Amino acid sequence: MCRWLAYQGKPCFLDEMLHQPNHSLVSQSMDANKAVTAVNADGFGIAWYGEKPTPALYREVLPAWSDANLKSLAEHTRSHRFMAHVRASTGTNTSRENCHPFNVDNWLFMHNGQIPEFEQTRYSLERHLEEPYYLKRKGSTDSELIFLLLLQYNMESSPKEALKKVIARVEAEMRVKEVEDPFKASICVSNGKQFWGLRYATHGVPPTLFYKHLDSGVVLASEPYDTDREGWKSVPAQSFIALEGEQVDITQFEMR
Repeated sequence: MCRWLAYQGKPCFLDEMLHQPNHSLVSQSMDANKAVTAVNADGFGIAWYGEKPTPALYREVLPAWSDANLKSLAEHTRSHRFMAHVRASTGTNTSRENCHPFNVDNWLFMHNGQIPEFEQTRYSLERHLEEPYYLKRKGSTDSELIFLLLLQYNMESSPKEALKKVIARVEAEMRVKEVEDPFKASICVSNGKQFWGLRYATHGVPPTLFYKHLDSGVVLASEPYDTDREGWKSVPAQSFIALEGEQVDITQFEMR
């Protein structure tokens, strides 16, 4: 599994969350507490919005703790909205194209979780991509495929409804292939103006998801980045979360 965080609010330096806290995201790449896999060393990525509607993106296959360029960049880059992810592969190659966040135009997407037995459903799910979206596929992960399906299913109009359509499609193909393990997801997506998140599992306990109000804004994360966890709130299972400004809106996510 993976670890990620997303921040929006007053501009701050990226390293204030990536490196400085005592359980920072980079620390979690070496020793995560809330993940099935404690070490997340199969690459990383950061993306941030600035003066343009499209984000800047830096992804690499090195473990996050060993990349000196990441540390320097994070110490000198300030943003009002950014996303960061450390990856633990669930079977696909370690490559830059498979590192999160994924980007198309102004949209960013990152994910912790997996489509179980993905190779069983990959062919049929990829066939649902219309040609313009299929041609945007650069890597081989289930995460990127989910992202492209979301764009195809009109995420711009309603991220929540697009997520329902994609998950319904994924779970339908899982039933056809008789895949019994649950689809699990902790998802974050942005259009450059706000964030949306999801904590979901077909059955059982989904991956963790937390949020915290800061003096400067709001942070959404798969795991708190400080050990005392003061102020962190857990997003309930089967929940959709919308972050607009400093407003946090959590609603139930029902597939039926």
